[in-house]
Amino acid sequence: MTDLLSSEDFSGVKPVDARLRIDEAALAAWLTANVEGYAGPLAISQFKGGQSNPTYCLTTPGRRYVLRRKPPGALLPSAHAVDREYRLLAALSPTGFPVPRPYALCLDPTVIGTAFYVMEMVAGRVIWDDLMPGFTTVERRAAYESALTTLARLHAIDTQLIGLGDFGRPGNYFARQVDRWSRQYRSSETESIREMDELIEWLPASLPEGGRVCLVHGDYRLDNLMLHPQEPRVVAVLDWELSTLGDPFADLTHWLLNWVLPSGLRSQLGGADLASLGIPGVEALIERYCEVAGCRGIPRLDWYFAYNTFRLACILQGIIGRLRDGTASSAHAARLVGNMRPLAAAAYGFARSAGL
Repeated sequence: MTDLLSSEDFSGVKPVDARLRIDEAALAAWLTANVEGYAGPLAISQFKGGQSNPTYCLTTPGRRYVLRRKPPGALLPSAHAVDREYRLLAALSPTGFPVPRPYALCLDPTVIGTAFYVMEMVAGRVIWDDLMPGFTTVERRAAYESALTTLARLHAIDTQLIGLGDFGRPGNYFARQVDRWSRQYRSSETESIREMDELIEWLPASLPEGGRVCLVHGDYRLDNLMLHPQEPRVVAVLDWELSTLGDPFADLTHWLLNWVLPSGLRSQLGGADLASLGIPGVEALIERYCEVAGCRGIPRLDWYFAYNTFRLACILQGIIGRLRDGTASSAHAARLVGNMRPLAAAAYGFARSAGL
């Protein structure tokens, strides 16, 4: 099993990777024409974090922006949909939900080579270590409670009211998701893994009953949130690539994987003394979520964990496939390859607990 990458691997910016360089003159001309108030000169750097859509910091004398683009090369169907991200941000931003303000979308690949959008750069802190070193126990608890209430707030948004009623198909969410990730896994498959083969057969035959339909983030975790520069509260939710209309329990249990997977496989929380750190446990977070959301617990919890761990394994297999094809956007992607079989085994373990 590959160790987790350190926060130094992801924090801050770096020079733009040679494969992902942007024509600065072409981009500056587009910004001048499409982003109100833009004034150069322009300097471009690349954020270290992210395995999927390359993300850049655009610096001018008066302001900084964030640019997210599709990676170049052959891509999986429906993946890297930056236009969907932009549409969602444009819908959420006026509601006061904490997201960066989107400025402009470009679908013309002749500008920088692929579609992209530009948004504001929110002032704050991205925390890459779930144990939150350097924070007090009170601050850790407050940060995690803010993350939980922010997620519940997302799930309570009226999608019809903000123009996202058609952001995904409302029925058969888990059936469609299992089918999607199974197909994407097969299209990127590089070796035969028995546990994945069995999960692909078992998951669609054991689906939970359909629940409430809402807007789901799809990859909710601490490092996709931005905390206030000084306070332990969420000021922005980032990386909406996997967002859609779906089941809120899928979103919540995806986040809770950080607590139940072994340390080193997804986060540092597995096996940690959470009480001494001030970090709420799984039971406390579920109880609090249900209190805020008005539900009565989460039945078949192990099924949700099996599904979400399987989904993580499929996403990782997609990264492995992009490594094979030379289109992976992160220099650290190769270091994650060793997690594929442990993730498959963990998903299979949850499935056994759920009745496989």
